[in-house]
Amino acid sequence: MSTTQATVDFSFLRKIVQAHSHNVLDPSRDYVFQARLANIVRNRGMRGLGELVEYLRSKHDSALELAIADAMTINETSFFRDSRPFELLRLDLLPKLIEARRSVRALRMWSAACSTGQEAYSLAILMREHFPSLANWQVRVEGTDICGDVVKRAQAGRFQRIEVNRGLPARYLVRYFEQDGNEWVVKPQVRSLCNFQKVNLCKFPLPFRAKFDVIFLRNVMLYFAVEHRRAVLAEVHRLLAPDGVLFLGSTEQPADPSLWWAMLSGGTCHFRPRIPS
Repeated sequence: MSTTQATVDFSFLRKIVQAHSHNVLDPSRDYVFQARLANIVRNRGMRGLGELVEYLRSKHDSALELAIADAMTINETSFFRDSRPFELLRLDLLPKLIEARRSVRALRMWSAACSTGQEAYSLAILMREHFPSLANWQVRVEGTDICGDVVKRAQAGRFQRIEVNRGLPARYLVRYFEQDGNEWVVKPQVRSLCNFQKVNLCKFPLPFRAKFDVIFLRNVMLYFAVEHRRAVLAEVHRLLAPDGVLFLGSTEQPADPSLWWAMLSGGTCHFRPRIPS
């Protein structure tokens, strides 16, 4: 087989991505493979995607398949992306949760598909900035992503100027980051609230025991098949506290509405778990 792009079996690559991440990629976006897999092809000393496909057809290489799925994962993120959920948390939802948790003095949040960590760090900054009275509480922000490389970046807490310029108010940059050359590093007071780990949302049960009070699952399931959306949200329902809050992307709805109450407030929608009778 020729190794030119025109003869590449993109359907084979799409199946690999779906098998490892459950993302269903549309054939109209096959051109994206060329750019996203360029580093893998180069690092393997291959001449092009055609040779990559030939290799994978002849030899099972789960590590390489996973690297391909990781590379095709969309990692679009920014600090305080779509500010309305954060404002609703600050003004209404968190004060109520804090009052309800005074006996246990603990709050748990989860940024699913956290990418390089901006969403999780935004939640931690929100807590430090607006709820200083919780300094002695057990406040935890879990960040998870299927892509190991972005999880490592989130753990490092180091961001380029272009990244901190996207959504992060200048006063927060000064207060919660330190400059190190051309990068900005999250200060310990914020980093200490966050934990990051690699997690595949479609492999159940998910590695959490305690329930969460707030879950951000935004723009994660856009390319999931309906049955996988349903399964992920059933697992999220299990992990969310009965009075907890779920945020999806602005265009997303639960696959199984029987499990969720949709609540419109503060110009945005959030979801509460329905409790089986």
